[in-house]
Amino acid sequence: MSAAASSTGPDLLVVEGLVTSFPTSRGRRVAIVDHVDLRVACGEVLALVGESGCGKSLTALSIAQLVARPGRVDAGRVVLAGRSLAGLGPREWRRIRGGEIGMIFQEPMTSLNPVQRVGAQVIEAIRLHERVRPREAQRRALGLFERVGIPDPEARLGAYPHELSGGMKQRAMIAMALSARPKLLIADEPTTALDVTIQAQILDLLRELGQELGMAVLLITHDLGVVNELADRVAVMYAGRVVEQGSREDVLATARHPYTVGLLGSLPARTPRGARLVEIPGAVPPPEDWPSGCRFAGRCARAYAACAEAPDWTPVTEGHTVRCHAVAREIGA
Repeated sequence: MSAAASSTGPDLLVVEGLVTSFPTSRGRRVAIVDHVDLRVACGEVLALVGESGCGKSLTALSIAQLVARPGRVDAGRVVLAGRSLAGLGPREWRRIRGGEIGMIFQEPMTSLNPVQRVGAQVIEAIRLHERVRPREAQRRALGLFERVGIPDPEARLGAYPHELSGGMKQRAMIAMALSARPKLLIADEPTTALDVTIQAQILDLLRELGQELGMAVLLITHDLGVVNELADRVAVMYAGRVVEQGSREDVLATARHPYTVGLLGSLPARTPRGARLVEIPGAVPPPEDWPSGCRFAGRCARAYAACAEAPDWTPVTEGHTVRCHAVAREIGA
């Protein structure tokens, strides 16, 4: 059974068997993204979660064909709105990125040109994907700044990135990502380093825009609080593989994979006051040392002999699937 077969609406994005590798110091290539399957429906928010270094951001970059050398997408099928993205040339990819696929990166200061006014960057993005006159592009950019809640938007169009607060830079990045009305928005840690108030505003904005535009959102995050606020479905990633998928309620309330259970158990909100936070023992091994079987087995209290082999997907409930031998044995699958 495919882990990805759980969406209820029409799938806007379908990712099947995605493999992305990098060379190691030992001279061989290792799949950092290893046969990942994902589906995101129109108007849906799918959160891809896991510890830092598990392959979440690289998955997003692989979908958009933005993997830098010596990285390489080796295999997989990516379909957007019913169209396969395989074999497209650089010119076509430039049209798709920013056009059909909008992206919000973790750190806006590294994504915004520091020597170009913010408004000019948004206007350039609009004119790159749509044939409109400069005056119309400026009107559209102003409307986007208003829509994302940037105060005094006309003045901010003429500002440089360093003149904006972190929250305003992130809103400007959202405006740029939405400038061509994309079908899919990839948001990679969109609230990192923002204070709690601004974070809540950004999450509300993404939720409203997704519903209003019917846009699919792939949210990359390690913050389960953000997942609870925004996601419709959740995919949990560990060491390059997705190990659990389901609705937000299924994964956050009735998690079954030992890794997901460990992540949730380490949350301060789930720890009694005065008690020590529960930690997942051990650490994620480096990619060149990933085992051929279950990659979490070395840190898992439920591991047994069968875990030497890679587990297949086990359906827990409708749309909730887990990749774990112990869970499969428990429910008799």
